[in-house]
Amino acid sequence: MSKPLKQIHLAAHFPGVNNTTVWSDPASGSHIEFSSFAHFARTAERAKFDFLFLAEGLRLREQGGRIYDLDVVGRPDTFTVLSALAAVTDHLGLTGTINSTFNEPYEVARQFASLDHLSGGRAAWNVVTSWDAFTGENFRRGGFLPQEERYSRAKEFLATAHELFDSWHGDEILADQGTGVFLSDAKAGACVHRGQHFDIHGRFNVPRSPQGRPVIFQAGDSDEGREFAASDADAIFSRHATLEAGRAFYTDVKRRLAKYGRRSDQLLILPAATFTLADTDEEAQELAKAVRRRQVSGATALRHLEFVWNRDLSGYDPDGPLPDIDPDVSSRHIAEGRAQVRMYRDPLATAREWRELAAAHNWSIRDLVIETGNRQNFIGSAETIARTIDEYVQSDAADGFILVPHITPGGLDEFADKVVPLLQERGVFRTDYEGPTLRHHLGLAHPDDLGDRRAAS
Repeated sequence: MSKPLKQIHLAAHFPGVNNTTVWSDPASGSHIEFSSFAHFARTAERAKFDFLFLAEGLRLREQGGRIYDLDVVGRPDTFTVLSALAAVTDHLGLTGTINSTFNEPYEVARQFASLDHLSGGRAAWNVVTSWDAFTGENFRRGGFLPQEERYSRAKEFLATAHELFDSWHGDEILADQGTGVFLSDAKAGACVHRGQHFDIHGRFNVPRSPQGRPVIFQAGDSDEGREFAASDADAIFSRHATLEAGRAFYTDVKRRLAKYGRRSDQLLILPAATFTLADTDEEAQELAKAVRRRQVSGATALRHLEFVWNRDLSGYDPDGPLPDIDPDVSSRHIAEGRAQVRMYRDPLATAREWRELAAAHNWSIRDLVIETGNRQNFIGSAETIARTIDEYVQSDAADGFILVPHITPGGLDEFADKVVPLLQERGVFRTDYEGPTLRHHLGLAHPDDLGDRRAAS
Protein backbone atom coordinates (compact mmCIF):
# COMPACT_ATOMS: atom_id res chain seq x y z
CA MET A 1 0.00 0.00 0.00
CA SER A 2 1.40 3.38 -0.97
CA LYS A 3 2.06 6.01 1.68
CA PRO A 4 -0.62 8.73 1.79
CA LEU A 5 0.40 12.08 0.36
CA LYS A 6 1.76 14.56 2.87
CA GLN A 7 0.16 17.97 2.90
CA ILE A 8 2.64 20.75 2.18
CA HIS A 9 3.04 23.69 4.53
CA LEU A 10 3.90 27.02 2.93
CA ALA A 11 4.81 30.30 4.58
CA ALA A 12 6.18 33.64 3.44
CA HIS A 13 9.16 35.50 4.86
CA PHE A 14 9.26 39.24 4.28
CA PRO A 15 13.01 39.50 3.65
CA GLY A 16 14.95 41.30 6.31
CA VAL A 17 18.34 42.93 6.46
CA ASN A 18 20.17 40.66 4.04
CA ASN A 19 21.18 40.47 0.41
CA THR A 20 18.22 38.28 -0.59
CA THR A 21 16.34 41.51 -1.21
CA VAL A 22 17.28 43.37 -4.38
CA TRP A 23 16.23 46.74 -3.00
CA SER A 24 17.67 48.56 -6.01
CA ASP A 25 15.21 46.88 -8.38
CA PRO A 26 12.57 49.36 -9.62
CA ALA A 27 9.88 46.85 -8.60
CA SER A 28 11.01 46.88 -4.97
CA GLY A 29 9.06 48.88 -2.43
CA SER A 30 9.59 50.23 1.05
CA HIS A 31 10.64 48.13 4.02
CA ILE A 32 9.19 50.77 6.34
CA GLU A 33 5.78 51.70 4.96
CA PHE A 34 2.94 49.54 6.22
CA SER A 35 1.47 49.20 2.73
CA SER A 36 4.39 46.90 1.81
CA PHE A 37 3.74 44.54 4.70
CA ALA A 38 -0.01 44.61 4.04
CA HIS A 39 0.42 43.75 0.33
CA PHE A 40 2.77 40.88 1.17
CA ALA A 41 0.47 39.49 3.87
CA ARG A 42 -2.65 39.71 1.72
CA THR A 43 -0.90 37.83 -1.09
CA ALA A 44 0.16 35.08 1.32
CA GLU A 45 -3.38 34.82 2.65
CA ARG A 46 -4.88 34.78 -0.84
CA ALA A 47 -2.60 31.80 -1.56
CA LYS A 48 -3.78 30.07 1.66
CA PHE A 49 -0.29 30.09 3.21
CA ASP A 50 0.07 29.02 6.82
CA PHE A 51 1.80 32.13 8.09
CA LEU A 52 3.90 35.22 7.44
CA PHE A 53 7.27 35.42 9.15
CA LEU A 54 9.16 38.53 10.23
CA ALA A 55 12.72 38.43 11.48
CA GLU A 56 14.00 40.94 14.03
CA GLY A 57 17.34 42.71 14.30
CA LEU A 58 18.31 44.36 17.57
CA ARG A 59 21.17 46.42 16.18
CA LEU A 60 22.28 47.69 12.78
CA ARG A 61 25.08 45.58 11.38
CA GLU A 62 28.47 47.15 10.92
CA GLN A 63 31.56 46.27 8.95
CA GLY A 64 34.88 47.95 9.42
CA GLY A 65 33.26 50.26 11.97
CA ARG A 66 30.61 51.59 9.57
CA ILE A 67 26.93 50.73 9.12
CA TYR A 68 26.59 47.95 6.56
CA ASP A 69 24.27 49.59 4.03
CA LEU A 70 24.65 47.28 1.05
CA ASP A 71 21.58 45.43 2.35
CA VAL A 72 18.33 46.97 3.53
CA VAL A 73 19.00 48.95 6.72
CA GLY A 74 16.38 49.27 9.44
CA ARG A 75 12.94 47.81 10.02
CA PRO A 76 9.97 48.78 12.23
CA ASP A 77 9.42 46.78 15.40
CA THR A 78 8.21 43.26 14.63
CA PHE A 79 5.40 43.19 17.20
CA THR A 80 4.00 46.48 15.98
CA VAL A 81 3.94 45.29 12.36
CA LEU A 82 2.35 41.93 13.25
CA SER A 83 -0.32 43.61 15.36
CA ALA A 84 -1.19 45.93 12.49
CA LEU A 85 -1.31 42.97 10.08
CA ALA A 86 -3.81 41.23 12.36
CA ALA A 87 -6.29 43.94 11.41
CA VAL A 88 -5.92 43.48 7.63
CA THR A 89 -5.87 39.66 7.49
CA ASP A 90 -8.35 37.03 8.69
CA HIS A 91 -6.58 33.66 8.55
CA LEU A 92 -2.83 34.11 8.02
CA GLY A 93 -0.58 33.15 10.92
CA LEU A 94 1.63 35.94 12.28
CA THR A 95 5.11 34.81 13.30
CA GLY A 96 7.78 37.03 14.80
CA THR A 97 11.35 36.58 16.00
CA ILE A 98 11.69 37.77 19.57
CA ASN A 99 14.97 37.47 21.44
CA SER A 100 15.23 35.57 24.73
CA THR A 101 18.58 37.05 25.73
CA PHE A 102 17.66 40.71 26.09
CA ASN A 103 13.94 40.53 26.93
CA GLU A 104 11.97 39.34 29.97
CA PRO A 105 9.46 36.46 30.02
CA TYR A 106 6.60 38.54 31.42
CA GLU A 107 6.70 41.23 28.75
CA VAL A 108 7.15 38.78 25.88
CA ALA A 109 4.38 36.47 27.15
CA ARG A 110 2.08 39.47 27.52
CA GLN A 111 2.81 40.65 23.98
CA PHE A 112 2.22 37.24 22.39
CA ALA A 113 -0.92 36.52 24.40
CA SER A 114 -2.23 39.92 23.34
CA LEU A 115 -1.38 39.27 19.68
CA ASP A 116 -3.10 35.90 19.89
CA HIS A 117 -6.26 37.56 21.21
CA LEU A 118 -6.18 40.39 18.67
CA SER A 119 -5.69 37.98 15.76
CA GLY A 120 -8.14 35.32 16.88
CA GLY A 121 -5.45 32.73 17.53
CA ARG A 122 -2.80 33.32 14.86
CA ALA A 123 0.32 34.21 16.87
CA ALA A 124 3.66 32.40 16.69
CA TRP A 125 6.99 33.09 18.37
CA ASN A 126 10.38 32.32 16.86
CA VAL A 127 12.53 31.95 19.98
CA VAL A 128 16.11 33.03 19.38
CA THR A 129 19.16 33.86 21.44
CA SER A 130 21.74 36.58 20.91
CA TRP A 131 25.35 35.54 20.65
CA ASP A 132 27.47 38.69 20.67
CA ALA A 133 28.45 41.56 22.94
CA PHE A 134 28.02 43.95 20.01
CA THR A 135 24.24 43.46 20.08
CA GLY A 136 24.23 43.61 23.86
CA GLU A 137 25.58 47.15 23.82
CA ASN A 138 22.08 48.34 22.91
CA PHE A 139 20.75 47.00 26.24
CA ARG A 140 21.26 47.89 29.84
CA ARG A 141 23.03 44.64 30.65
CA GLY A 142 25.33 44.78 27.68
CA GLY A 143 27.62 41.84 27.20
CA PHE A 144 26.50 38.43 26.03
CA LEU A 145 26.14 34.86 27.26
CA PRO A 146 28.27 31.84 26.33
CA GLN A 147 26.40 29.38 24.10
CA GLU A 148 25.56 26.90 26.87
CA GLU A 149 24.14 29.71 29.02
CA ARG A 150 22.21 31.20 26.09
CA TYR A 151 20.28 27.98 25.60
CA SER A 152 19.90 27.46 29.34
CA ARG A 153 18.35 30.92 29.59
CA ALA A 154 16.23 30.35 26.48
CA LYS A 155 14.79 27.09 27.83
CA GLU A 156 13.98 28.67 31.18
CA PHE A 157 12.65 31.78 29.42
CA LEU A 158 10.25 29.66 27.36
CA ALA A 159 9.25 27.51 30.34
CA THR A 160 8.54 30.65 32.37
CA ALA A 161 6.48 32.13 29.53
CA HIS A 162 4.47 28.90 29.37
CA GLU A 163 3.81 29.12 33.11
CA LEU A 164 2.49 32.64 32.56
CA PHE A 165 0.29 31.56 29.64
CA ASP A 166 -1.04 28.65 31.71
CA SER A 167 -1.75 30.75 34.79
CA TRP A 168 -5.16 31.33 33.19
CA HIS A 169 -7.23 28.21 32.42
CA GLY A 170 -9.71 29.90 30.12
CA ASP A 171 -12.92 29.60 32.16
CA GLU A 172 -12.32 32.30 34.76
CA ILE A 173 -14.15 35.17 33.07
CA LEU A 174 -17.88 34.99 33.79
CA ALA A 175 -18.79 38.66 33.20
CA ASP A 176 -22.25 37.91 34.60
CA GLN A 177 -24.07 41.23 34.28
CA GLY A 178 -26.96 39.99 36.37
CA THR A 179 -24.94 39.06 39.44
CA GLY A 180 -22.07 41.46 38.88
CA VAL A 181 -19.55 38.60 39.12
CA PHE A 182 -16.74 39.01 36.64
CA LEU A 183 -14.23 36.32 37.67
CA SER A 184 -14.92 32.82 38.93
CA ASP A 185 -11.41 32.52 40.37
CA ALA A 186 -9.83 35.33 42.34
CA LYS A 187 -6.42 33.68 41.91
CA ALA A 188 -6.44 33.84 38.12
CA GLY A 189 -3.05 34.73 36.67
CA ALA A 190 -1.07 33.90 39.79
CA CYS A 191 2.45 32.80 38.88
CA VAL A 192 5.50 31.93 40.93
CA HIS A 193 8.76 30.96 39.24
CA ARG A 194 12.16 30.64 40.84
CA GLY A 195 15.06 29.47 38.72
CA GLN A 196 18.62 30.15 37.67
CA HIS A 197 17.71 33.06 35.38
CA PHE A 198 14.30 34.31 36.54
CA ASP A 199 12.57 34.93 39.86
CA ILE A 200 8.94 35.94 39.35
CA HIS A 201 6.17 36.22 41.92
CA GLY A 202 3.16 38.02 40.51
CA ARG A 203 0.08 37.83 38.31
CA PHE A 204 -0.19 37.55 34.56
CA ASN A 205 -2.71 40.09 33.32
CA VAL A 206 -3.75 38.61 29.94
CA PRO A 207 -6.46 35.89 30.09
CA ARG A 208 -5.90 32.64 28.24
CA SER A 209 -5.79 33.27 24.50
CA PRO A 210 -7.43 31.26 21.68
CA GLN A 211 -4.38 29.03 21.10
CA GLY A 212 -3.56 28.72 24.80
CA ARG A 213 0.03 29.46 23.89
CA PRO A 214 1.52 30.83 20.68
CA VAL A 215 3.03 28.34 18.27
CA ILE A 216 6.75 28.06 19.04
CA PHE A 217 9.41 28.21 16.31
CA GLN A 218 13.15 27.67 16.68
CA ALA A 219 15.94 28.47 14.23
CA GLY A 220 19.16 27.07 15.73
CA ASP A 221 21.12 24.51 13.71
CA SER A 222 23.69 23.59 16.35
CA ASP A 223 23.31 20.41 18.38
CA GLU A 224 21.95 22.49 21.26
CA GLY A 225 19.51 24.18 18.89
CA ARG A 226 18.25 20.88 17.54
CA GLU A 227 17.72 19.55 21.05
CA PHE A 228 15.90 22.73 22.04
CA ALA A 229 13.60 22.33 19.06
CA ALA A 230 12.98 18.65 19.77
CA SER A 231 12.05 19.34 23.38
CA ASP A 232 10.15 22.61 23.14
CA ALA A 233 9.33 23.81 19.61
CA ASP A 234 6.39 23.23 17.28
CA ALA A 235 8.46 23.98 14.16
CA ILE A 236 12.11 24.45 13.30
CA PHE A 237 13.60 26.49 10.48
CA SER A 238 16.31 24.86 8.39
CA ARG A 239 18.88 26.17 5.93
CA HIS A 240 19.91 22.86 4.33
CA ALA A 241 20.01 23.31 0.58
CA THR A 242 20.04 19.89 -1.07
CA LEU A 243 17.62 16.99 -1.01
CA GLU A 244 20.21 14.78 0.69
CA ALA A 245 21.16 17.36 3.33
CA GLY A 246 17.50 18.10 3.96
CA ARG A 247 16.68 14.43 4.52
CA ALA A 248 19.64 14.02 6.87
CA PHE A 249 18.56 17.05 8.93
CA TYR A 250 14.93 15.89 8.92
CA THR A 251 15.87 12.41 10.14
CA ASP A 252 18.22 13.72 12.82
CA VAL A 253 15.77 16.20 14.35
CA LYS A 254 12.73 13.93 14.15
CA ARG A 255 14.56 11.06 15.88
CA ARG A 256 15.27 13.31 18.88
CA LEU A 257 11.57 13.76 19.66
CA ALA A 258 10.96 10.37 21.28
CA LYS A 259 13.17 11.11 24.29
CA TYR A 260 10.83 14.00 25.12
CA GLY A 261 7.69 11.90 24.74
CA ARG A 262 6.76 13.55 21.46
CA ARG A 263 5.59 12.17 18.12
CA SER A 264 7.14 12.93 14.75
CA ASP A 265 4.16 15.04 13.68
CA GLN A 266 4.52 17.35 16.69
CA LEU A 267 7.51 19.17 15.16
CA LEU A 268 7.45 20.57 11.63
CA ILE A 269 10.66 21.15 9.66
CA LEU A 270 10.41 24.18 7.39
CA PRO A 271 13.50 25.25 5.42
CA ALA A 272 13.78 28.74 4.00
CA ALA A 273 13.79 28.77 0.21
CA THR A 274 14.17 31.34 -2.52
CA PHE A 275 12.60 30.81 -5.93
CA THR A 276 12.93 32.05 -9.49
CA LEU A 277 9.89 31.51 -11.69
CA ALA A 278 9.57 31.90 -15.48
CA ASP A 279 7.60 30.43 -18.36
CA THR A 280 10.25 27.77 -19.08
CA ASP A 281 13.03 26.14 -17.10
CA GLU A 282 15.64 27.63 -19.41
CA GLU A 283 14.29 31.15 -18.97
CA ALA A 284 14.17 30.64 -15.20
CA GLN A 285 17.81 29.54 -15.12
CA GLU A 286 18.89 32.67 -16.98
CA LEU A 287 16.74 34.87 -14.77
CA ALA A 288 18.13 33.20 -11.63
CA LYS A 289 21.69 33.97 -12.73
CA ALA A 290 20.78 37.61 -13.32
CA VAL A 291 19.00 37.87 -9.96
CA ARG A 292 21.90 36.27 -8.11
CA ARG A 293 24.37 38.72 -9.64
CA ARG A 294 22.14 41.59 -8.55
CA GLN A 295 21.94 40.15 -5.04
CA VAL A 296 25.71 39.76 -4.89
CA SER A 297 27.20 42.96 -6.25
CA GLY A 298 30.94 43.34 -6.40
CA ALA A 299 30.95 45.29 -3.13
CA THR A 300 28.71 42.69 -1.48
CA ALA A 301 31.02 39.88 -2.61
CA LEU A 302 34.04 41.58 -1.02
CA ARG A 303 32.19 42.19 2.23
CA HIS A 304 31.10 38.55 2.35
CA LEU A 305 34.67 37.40 1.79
CA GLU A 306 35.65 39.57 4.75
CA PHE A 307 33.46 37.34 6.96
CA VAL A 308 36.15 34.69 6.53
CA TRP A 309 39.29 36.76 5.93
CA ASN A 310 38.55 39.25 8.73
CA ARG A 311 40.50 41.86 6.79
CA ASP A 312 39.64 44.96 4.80
CA LEU A 313 39.47 43.61 1.24
CA SER A 314 38.07 46.76 -0.40
CA GLY A 315 41.21 47.09 -2.52
CA TYR A 316 40.65 43.76 -4.24
CA ASP A 317 38.89 43.30 -7.57
CA PRO A 318 35.65 41.33 -7.00
CA ASP A 319 35.98 39.96 -10.53
CA GLY A 320 39.56 38.90 -9.85
CA PRO A 321 41.17 36.02 -7.91
CA LEU A 322 40.86 35.35 -4.19
CA PRO A 323 43.42 36.99 -1.88
CA ASP A 324 46.68 35.09 -1.49
CA ILE A 325 47.04 36.29 2.10
CA ASP A 326 45.51 34.21 4.88
CA PRO A 327 42.58 35.23 7.11
CA ASP A 328 43.37 37.21 10.25
CA VAL A 329 42.38 35.02 13.20
CA SER A 330 44.06 37.14 15.86
CA SER A 331 41.82 40.16 16.28
CA ARG A 332 38.24 41.24 16.89
CA HIS A 333 36.08 40.46 13.87
CA ILE A 334 35.65 43.11 11.20
CA ALA A 335 31.93 42.24 10.76
CA GLU A 336 29.76 43.14 13.76
CA GLY A 337 26.30 41.71 14.29
CA ARG A 338 26.60 39.09 11.56
CA ALA A 339 25.56 35.60 12.56
CA GLN A 340 27.19 34.24 9.39
CA VAL A 341 30.67 34.66 10.82
CA ARG A 342 29.93 31.79 13.22
CA MET A 343 29.56 29.44 10.27
CA TYR A 344 33.29 29.69 9.60
CA ARG A 345 34.76 28.24 12.77
CA ASP A 346 38.08 27.50 11.03
CA PRO A 347 38.72 30.46 8.70
CA LEU A 348 42.07 29.11 7.52
CA ALA A 349 40.50 25.81 6.45
CA THR A 350 37.60 27.64 4.77
CA ALA A 351 40.03 29.87 2.88
CA ARG A 352 41.95 26.81 1.63
CA GLU A 353 38.72 25.12 0.54
CA TRP A 354 37.51 28.23 -1.28
CA ARG A 355 40.83 28.71 -3.06
CA GLU A 356 40.64 25.11 -4.30
CA LEU A 357 37.08 25.62 -5.53
CA ALA A 358 37.96 28.88 -7.25
CA ALA A 359 40.98 27.31 -8.96
CA ALA A 360 39.00 24.25 -10.07
CA HIS A 361 36.16 26.29 -11.59
CA ASN A 362 38.08 29.44 -12.57
CA TRP A 363 35.87 31.48 -10.22
CA SER A 364 36.42 35.08 -9.29
CA ILE A 365 35.65 36.36 -5.79
CA ARG A 366 32.15 37.30 -6.90
CA ASP A 367 31.61 33.96 -8.62
CA LEU A 368 32.65 32.11 -5.46
CA VAL A 369 30.28 34.04 -3.21
CA ILE A 370 27.42 33.47 -5.65
CA GLU A 371 28.10 29.75 -6.04
CA THR A 372 28.67 28.93 -2.38
CA GLY A 373 25.41 30.48 -1.17
CA ASN A 374 23.63 27.83 0.88
CA ARG A 375 19.92 28.68 0.63
CA GLN A 376 17.71 26.28 -1.29
CA ASN A 377 16.59 27.72 -4.63
CA PHE A 378 13.61 26.51 -6.61
CA ILE A 379 14.25 27.51 -10.21
CA GLY A 380 12.04 26.73 -13.17
CA SER A 381 8.60 26.91 -14.64
CA ALA A 382 5.57 26.75 -12.35
CA GLU A 383 5.25 23.03 -13.14
CA THR A 384 8.90 22.34 -12.29
CA ILE A 385 8.80 24.27 -9.02
CA ALA A 386 5.55 22.63 -7.91
CA ARG A 387 6.94 19.18 -8.71
CA THR A 388 10.23 19.86 -6.91
CA ILE A 389 8.59 21.22 -3.76
CA ASP A 390 6.31 18.19 -3.69
CA GLU A 391 9.30 15.85 -4.13
CA TYR A 392 11.12 17.37 -1.17
CA VAL A 393 8.13 17.05 1.11
CA GLN A 394 7.02 13.58 0.04
CA SER A 395 10.60 12.26 0.45
CA ASP A 396 10.86 13.67 4.00
CA ALA A 397 13.42 16.36 3.31
CA ALA A 398 10.97 18.91 4.74
CA ASP A 399 7.39 19.37 5.86
CA GLY A 400 7.10 22.53 3.77
CA PHE A 401 8.97 25.72 2.98
CA ILE A 402 9.21 29.33 4.06
CA LEU A 403 9.48 31.21 0.79
CA VAL A 404 11.74 34.25 0.55
CA PRO A 405 11.18 36.30 -2.61
CA HIS A 406 13.90 38.68 -3.81
CA ILE A 407 11.40 41.47 -4.52
CA THR A 408 9.11 43.00 -1.91
CA PRO A 409 6.27 43.46 -1.58
CA GLY A 410 5.17 41.97 -4.94
CA GLY A 411 7.62 39.10 -5.26
CA LEU A 412 5.19 36.51 -3.94
CA ASP A 413 2.37 37.37 -6.36
CA GLU A 414 3.43 35.18 -9.28
CA PHE A 415 4.06 32.17 -7.04
CA ALA A 416 0.57 32.56 -5.57
CA ASP A 417 -1.01 32.78 -9.01
CA LYS A 418 0.93 30.05 -10.84
CA VAL A 419 2.53 27.52 -8.47
CA VAL A 420 -0.08 27.24 -5.71
CA PRO A 421 -2.88 26.11 -8.11
CA LEU A 422 -0.62 23.30 -9.36
CA LEU A 423 0.06 22.11 -5.82
CA GLN A 424 -3.67 22.17 -5.19
CA GLU A 425 -4.26 20.10 -8.32
CA ARG A 426 -1.79 17.54 -6.97
CA GLY A 427 -3.87 17.29 -3.81
CA VAL A 428 -0.98 18.31 -1.56
CA PHE A 429 -2.00 21.84 -0.61
CA ARG A 430 -5.23 23.23 0.80
CA THR A 431 -7.79 25.03 -1.32
CA ASP A 432 -9.15 26.83 1.72
CA TYR A 433 -8.41 27.26 5.40
CA GLU A 434 -10.02 24.58 7.55
CA GLY A 435 -9.85 26.30 10.92
CA PRO A 436 -9.42 29.72 12.49
CA THR A 437 -6.06 29.38 14.25
CA LEU A 438 -2.47 28.87 13.19
CA ARG A 439 -2.48 25.56 15.05
CA HIS A 440 -5.25 24.42 12.69
CA HIS A 441 -3.20 25.45 9.65
CA LEU A 442 -0.12 23.56 10.89
CA GLY A 443 -2.01 20.49 12.09
CA LEU A 444 -0.92 21.05 15.69
CA ALA A 445 -3.09 20.18 18.66
CA HIS A 446 -4.19 22.80 21.18
CA PRO A 447 -2.19 22.43 24.43
CA ASP A 448 -5.42 21.76 26.34
CA ASP A 449 -6.31 18.89 23.98
CA LEU A 450 -2.99 17.27 24.86
CA GLY A 451 -3.66 17.73 28.57
CA ASP A 452 -0.48 19.76 28.48
CA ARG A 453 -0.68 22.18 31.39
CA ARG A 454 2.95 21.86 32.29
CA ALA A 455 5.72 24.27 31.43
CA ALA A 456 7.92 23.22 28.56
CA SER A 457 10.29 20.47 29.57
